[in-house]
Amino acid sequence: MITAAQLRAARALAGLDQRSLADRSGLSLPTIQRMEASDGAIRGNIDSLTKLVAALETAGVELLNEGVTGHGQGRGVRLKERSASMGPASIPLRR
Repeated sequence: MITAAQLRAARALAGLDQRSLADRSGLSLPTIQRMEASDGAIRGNIDSLTKLVAALETAGVELLNEGVTGHGQGRGVRLKERSASMGPASIPLRR
């Protein structure tokens, strides 16, 4: 499960605008906009949610669920560690 707040934070960490995330995930811009405007958990079909999460992970963002060990509690997002050779140009565009 991913919340609208996690989605907005993840997209910001990845440096993506809504259109870029739509292109990378294979979803429409209105779908991304609806997901981000949701209250609480994002609702959608499994295929769309899977594409969304995969695009965010490919962009270097990790989604954190409740109960993940760390300094805080609750849901969140963080950047994955990247090798020195990876940069924004190495993030593939999904079609």
